[in-house]
Amino acid sequence: MAVCAADAAAAAATVLTILGFVLFLAASSAAQSITTHGGGGSYVSAVGDPGMQRDGLHVAWEAWNFCNEVGQEAPGMGSPRGADCFDLENGELVHRVTDADNSLRAGDPFPGGSAAANTTDNVDRYAAAKELYLGDLCQVSNSPGAAPWQFWMVMLKNGNLDTTAAICPENGRPTRPFAQTSRFPCPGGAGCMNQPLVFHNRTALDAAGRRLSGGLFGTRDVSYYSVTWEKEIGGDGGWVFHHKLRTSPKYPWLMLYLRSDATTGFSGGYHYETRGMTKIVPESPNFKVRVTLEVKQGGGPNSQFYLMDMGSCWKNDGRPCDGDATTDVTRYSEMIINPETPSWCTPRRIEECPPWHTFRNGTRVHRTDAARFPYAAYHVYCSPGNARAAVQPTTYCDPYSNPQPQEIMQLVPHPVWGEFGYPTAKGQGWIGDPRTWELDVGALSQALYFYQDPGTPPAKRRWSSLDVGTEIYVSSHAEAEWTLSGFDILVPEDCVGSSEGGAISQCDKRRSIDCSWFLNSSFSAMRRSYSNDCLVDAGKIIHHLISTQVAGQQSNVQDV
Repeated sequence: MAVCAADAAAAAATVLTILGFVLFLAASSAAQSITTHGGGGSYVSAVGDPGMQRDGLHVAWEAWNFCNEVGQEAPGMGSPRGADCFDLENGELVHRVTDADNSLRAGDPFPGGSAAANTTDNVDRYAAAKELYLGDLCQVSNSPGAAPWQFWMVMLKNGNLDTTAAICPENGRPTRPFAQTSRFPCPGGAGCMNQPLVFHNRTALDAAGRRLSGGLFGTRDVSYYSVTWEKEIGGDGGWVFHHKLRTSPKYPWLMLYLRSDATTGFSGGYHYETRGMTKIVPESPNFKVRVTLEVKQGGGPNSQFYLMDMGSCWKNDGRPCDGDATTDVTRYSEMIINPETPSWCTPRRIEECPPWHTFRNGTRVHRTDAARFPYAAYHVYCSPGNARAAVQPTTYCDPYSNPQPQEIMQLVPHPVWGEFGYPTAKGQGWIGDPRTWELDVGALSQALYFYQDPGTPPAKRRWSSLDVGTEIYVSSHAEAEWTLSGFDILVPEDCVGSSEGGAISQCDKRRSIDCSWFLNSSFSAMRRSYSNDCLVDAGKIIHHLISTQVAGQQSNVQDV
């Protein structure tokens, strides 16, 4: 019995030591390291058309005014949503969307008596309903019972804002007219927020029956955009999308992106039910993006060319968005690869910087630490306009260019981004340097700062929109041109079970996996290599240790 008492005392001392260590971790201000689940395992595609390889292309297009609505349809153009979806059967193209479908405009009933037809009186809601209608026409599954998907999305946006018309809400709330400023161009006055003319060349086979090509193009006056797509049937290469965008004095701020949006729910900057290509919505830190990009013309010094633009939505208290534009917040992070883009974030202008930078190893550096904070890695950061406790000083994001408040984190090439596969120096991936990128977007997006109200649980960072393209800001005669191919979003297979859909939240199991070392190492090893991820499993750890000690005591009693 004396032996058992001594062992019991030792067990109690060990448990107290572990308790003390866990309390130390809880009190520590160190940030968790950024680890990606499935490090040595295989990845599967989260999109319906992995790498843009499928002969049967499904692509759609949408056009937005400054606050991501329609406002007013262009004469003779129909509602600004359209699609080109076809399958290849016995060497022939079977189109799923007709010209009549693409020409539907507010007030037109949807063929087949779609339930969405009851929203036909409002041009904004009609466009949202038309996207769902086109999605129904384009929707396919890669196998029976698999998660369905609809299309890639080409997005056009007009940056003009008529401030005297009070068309766009301010941080999701009604606004009043105010005088035009240089920040918000509206050359020509009333009508400057109009939708573009859109002309569609339906995808077709060439005379030899080997090459597929199609596209769309259009204008608002002498401004111009075009997107064409081409592919060799059955070849090793996939679809290549060729983009052009040109601004004009009357339309100096234009945007053109190719997006992979979620197949259901909200997409980035869009407060209506959406359709898209991403059948498994990726969640930080567990996904990567692969894409091949060649920039031919950059669009001038004001072209914010995004190698990767990620969009999501969650409320400031961490809850997912529910369509309430007064409390939903669009979250964006964008890597700008135009080497002419400066870093507005500097030691003298910390209001343009995020409050802190987190390295992948978990080291967190405050923006006032001039010796260690990587100011040159950031173009600018701005806080959401409805943040009740934004870290001061701060710059607040433009309150009009989304239907709800927004938070924006814009990055530029810098060595700190290299560990995520992003460009480390100006000029990488720019004109004359085409590349295939494999970007650890999940790990990067986990490391970035995003605002939340104090004392609220961390939001699940689920990225419903990932896109590539440019935003040319207030430039009268700028032109950008680029090609994109091989777009894919990759998630660890053990997070979803298969490539045919599933809950990415299965990756939450990573925490107990990450902590397995904790349960099988000495206390000294714990001190050397602990991860704050394991705090969530502190109860499991303590229970394991106590159980181990109790089992040991029972063994000792039996031995005695």
